Amino acid sequence: MTTTNALRVRPLAASDREQWAALWTAYLEFYETSVPTGTFDVYFDRLLGDDPQDFSGLVAELDGRLVGLTHYLFHRHGWKIENTCYLQDLYAVPAVRGQGVGKALIEAVYAVADAKNAPSVYWNTQDSNATARKLYDCVAQLTPFLKYQRAT
Repeated sequence: MTTTNALRVRPLAASDREQWAALWTAYLEFYETSVPTGTFDVYFDRLLGDDPQDFSGLVAELDGRLVGLTHYLFHRHGWKIENTCYLQDLYAVPAVRGQGVGKALIEAVYAVADAKNAPSVYWNTQDSNATARKLYDCVAQLTPFLKYQRAT
């Protein structure tokens, strides 16, 4: 996919399970949430599956170790003929932030979206996520939309 210096972005592989789980756990902890253990297995299986409407995953590898991940999916959009791409999860370990890992992962998703003729890629982040938003402001355009979610 993408290589920058020793950084390599590539599709998630079955052999990445342990390192992926550590990264996804750290991502969930960053957003102060957790999921049941069984969700890890189901999500990982979906990321490796071949259903075109399911999630896919990319990882950033540096010196043989995973230092970042992104998960994305393609879906239909009522206002467009072509599919759109939702980038659901993006994470880089704190030790490598500011070294281009997040940008490389986003650009890799952009490349996959372009290859699948899905020019629209979007994602959400918390308003308070200032560090990530500095990157996002360089690689994307902030929209005026706010997210609402069904109350439970």
